[in-house]
Formats: sequence, C-alpha cells, structure tokens
Amino acid sequence: MTAMTTGTPSRADANRRRILDIALAELLRDPDASMDQIARAAGVVRRTVYGHFPSREALISTLLDGAVEAVAAAYAEGRAGAGDPAECVARTTLAVWRVADRYRILVGLAQRSVTVQGIRDRFTPVREACVEVLRQGLEEGVFSSPLPAPALAYMHEQMLFALMEAVNDGLLAAAEAGSSAAVTLLSTAGVPVSRATALVAELSDVTTARPAG
Repeated sequence: MTAMTTGTPSRADANRRRILDIALAELLRDPDASMDQIARAAGVVRRTVYGHFPSREALISTLLDGAVEAVAAAYAEGRAGAGDPAECVARTTLAVWRVADRYRILVGLAQRSVTVQGIRDRFTPVREACVEVLRQGLEEGVFSSPLPAPALAYMHEQMLFALMEAVNDGLLAAAEAGSSAAVTLLSTAGVPVSRATALVAELSDVTTARPAG
C-alpha cells in the first residue's frame, strides 16, 4: 500500500515534467500552439494536460517559473567564477544567455498572460544580485554611469528582454546574441566598447574550449 502511495506522485510528476518539456518545444516551434496541439505532441488527451494545468496561461506561467529558476542558477554559476565587477557582468550575462536562449520565446508569451509586474517579481533575487555587483563596480570606478546601481540593473534586465525579442523577430542572430548582450551591458555600464569586446571574446573562448561535462 505504501509503495503504491509513494509511486503515484512520482508518475504524476514525471508526466507533468514531460508535458512541460514538450510544451516548451511546441511553443518554440509555434508560439501560438494550443493546448490541443501540446496534448497531441505529448501523446495524451487534452484532459490530461488540463489535469496538470487548468489553462494555457497557467502552463506558460509554470514554464516561466522554471525559466527563472534556471536563470538564477546560471547567474550564480557565472558569478562564482568571476574576478572584478566587469568580468562578473560578462560571465553572468554569457551564462544567463546560454540558458535564457532556450526560454526566450516565453518573454513575449508571458507578457500576454502574466503581468509585467509578475515577471519583474520573479526576477527580484537575480536583480538584487546584479545591483550588488553594479554598486561595487561603480564604487571602485570599474563602471561609470549617471544611473544608480538599482536603476542600472533594471535597465540591464530590460535590455536582455529586448535582445531576446530581437532574436525572436529575426533582427539578431541567435549564435552571436550572447556575446552581443554581454558587450552591450558592459558598455552601458561605462566600460569602453573595445575593452568590453576583448573581455567577452576572451571569456567566450575559454567557455568554448572547456571540455564537456
């Protein structure tokens, strides 16, 4: 009896995770994919999908929560290996973009079903970490901006969202978007473009050369 009780939630969790993975793939392929399309792609009836997610908006909101968790983990990883604030911004932007690229279609979709404030609230922990790095850089003279650190962090966040939309709209190649984003954020923090470009190129080369696993 106990084994059956503990086994059922595991199967339910696995089904839920599979539906989420397939939903993300379908939405990347077709941002207007319906719950019916997602159910067919997952090989289940629509009722099964609705059993986990009462609406398409709830499904997208759940996917967004997963994206935020992945972004936060990537930011922490990038920050852990950084030296000065400029390197920290470059590393974290590159790390976040590698994860966010998988979820970038959600930015536009979430804005239709989740309030902008709701999206901002989800990213509060990452934004607060960014503020700390930017404040340190401004105090040390590594960065130069007329904006205080909190406003600069907010601007960086919105710029990343805008760059994701630019990729979605075909205005920026996905392959070069991460490096472009890192250089852009550094330059808006007052780092000379030449230095920002060289730093990002160096870090990108190191990442590319790192053995898998």
